[in-house]
Amino acid sequence: MHKRWLTAIIVAGLWCGTAAAIDLGAYVRADKFGDVMLSPGGDYLAATVPADGFTAVIILRTDDNTPVGNLRPPLNSHVFNMHWVNNDQVMFGLAQKFGTRDAPWATGELLTLDARTGRPELLVGYRDLGLRVRPKYRTSAAAFLSDALPGDDAHVVIAVGGSRLDANGYAAQLELASGKQRLLARAPMPGASYVVDARGDVRFVQGVGTDNVRRLYHRNGGDWVLVNDEKRSGRGEAALGFSADGQLAYLLSEQPSGPDAIVSWNPATQERKVVLRDEVVDPARLIHRPGSTVPVGALFLGNTAHTRFFDENSDEARLYRSLEAAFPGRAVFVTSSTRDGRRLLVETGSGSNPGEFYLYDRDRNQARFLMARSEWIDPQTTASVRPVLLKARDGLQLHGFLTVPHGSTGRDLPMVVVPHGGPIGVFDNGSFDHENQLLAAAGYAVLQINFRGSGNYGRAHSHAAQKQWGRAMQDDVTDATRWAIAQGIANKDRICIYGASYGAYSALMGAALEPGLYQCAAGYVGVYDLPLMFADGDIQDRAAGMTYLREWLGDPATLAAVSPVNLADRIKVPVFLAAGGQDKRAPILHSERMEAALKRAGTPVESLYYKTEGHGFYTEAHRSEYYGKLLAFLSRSLGGKTATAAGSKGKAP
Repeated sequence: MHKRWLTAIIVAGLWCGTAAAIDLGAYVRADKFGDVMLSPGGDYLAATVPADGFTAVIILRTDDNTPVGNLRPPLNSHVFNMHWVNNDQVMFGLAQKFGTRDAPWATGELLTLDARTGRPELLVGYRDLGLRVRPKYRTSAAAFLSDALPGDDAHVVIAVGGSRLDANGYAAQLELASGKQRLLARAPMPGASYVVDARGDVRFVQGVGTDNVRRLYHRNGGDWVLVNDEKRSGRGEAALGFSADGQLAYLLSEQPSGPDAIVSWNPATQERKVVLRDEVVDPARLIHRPGSTVPVGALFLGNTAHTRFFDENSDEARLYRSLEAAFPGRAVFVTSSTRDGRRLLVETGSGSNPGEFYLYDRDRNQARFLMARSEWIDPQTTASVRPVLLKARDGLQLHGFLTVPHGSTGRDLPMVVVPHGGPIGVFDNGSFDHENQLLAAAGYAVLQINFRGSGNYGRAHSHAAQKQWGRAMQDDVTDATRWAIAQGIANKDRICIYGASYGAYSALMGAALEPGLYQCAAGYVGVYDLPLMFADGDIQDRAAGMTYLREWLGDPATLAAVSPVNLADRIKVPVFLAAGGQDKRAPILHSERMEAALKRAGTPVESLYYKTEGHGFYTEAHRSEYYGKLLAFLSRSLGGKTATAAGSKGKAP
């Protein structure tokens, strides 16, 4: 047995002592609810319900939460983009993903669920989905909801893609009762989405071509006119909506430096004006005037979640300030409202609270609790989440979050560094995270850093990651780890690095490039052989995917030097690998090659593979086994708590 591995086991035994084991049940269970939306008449709630391998939708009566209808899609299918299209029907699409860490892939099917009858309807699609209903409009092309047309209960506007990925599509008005379509506009590009004004006219079309370049077009009753071409302007832009009088359009516009801005644009005069911009972070969620589609502000996910408005003296701004005062320390967001704007569905949450939903009556100034996303979690006993700010070695400012065990002083702690997956455009935002809470319950501080390439901090921060896998991106993670040591947060002799997908790559690269900094490394559904990404997996299947790989990773001939599979002899600490045999994003071959290379190098390595799982484990029993093994692995190097043999359904401690 490896001498250092044996020493770690002995020392871990001394550290663990008789510490109580963790009941995994509270941490591996799926949330009871995901998104929740209030119907335009206020009579019903529609909620997504996560489960093992699928996400369902349920309709409840608002007054007593009595279920009146539900739909369970096939395995690996998930309800998404849910909107009420009238007071009785909720419309949604389906997306497929093969694992909890997988990026959802929209199937292009459109369905409704009726609150009065409890019956589903497949409006546009190509499968029967096992629901015993046939599509009203059968097509191999993909369809997506563009606008629910408030005030028109009989129609919606949909975007229909071409039957091939490189074919242009069109926008159509869809009659809900019959499924009949009326052509509204044809797109000048493939993969397009549309923005509709209050009259139901299609005014904007936007999309990304196979060259990965974003383009935005506008029209006002005539031909499409190019508003922005990212290749020419050096910035991406997207249309968000229109002012109440329809004269101004609002665009999300990238800036040469710093975060994105929301700008108003007058199509008649071409005048542009910045109406909202945070000093640090991009807009995360658009805030609309209740009962309308008119943008009035945005939620920002910075060091703390906060809202800002085009007019800070507006009724909407005063409404949010009142709600935020009622829920101190939490992010507040109105997900939906009645058509008259008098009753609102309010979502609240924080790093310590997974989320709660309230029905707010503006006339009575009362908020009634409806449901909790994870009711078995007690926010009073969860770990705290704190923002961190530091500078990378080249001066780039880095933001992140530190999760600290409940009741801890936050000093001299064993620490797990967790780089996020993605990596481009993805970011850690300090919201509640079951995995981080589990690690904190085991006694660890958890450090997350939004290294270059992460989203939320503007175009320049994201684009600083081009061709920097294993280089400056990895240096950012290293610099954050050393910062935590220098601040007295982390015990320098008790630090491990762990991540999933790209985060797993970063974990193994950290162990290879920084000998002595980490005491162990763990990778979950990771990529470890970068040239293999150009030959195996689902990214390179599309022309846009190959463009992405070459632009962001670089020439595959140069990537062997920054592939952990080729650096196994430099990894001198224990490693734990886990992967799924059905993983299309990070095929299991990456993990198998990494494990074989580590064994050849004499590095202690253990693994956990499930042939039936994909990019992240769906089955609760598999997640329990995985996290049990992960905690045991970390404990041998860091001395934290381990898990009970089988997680129960109890509350989190």
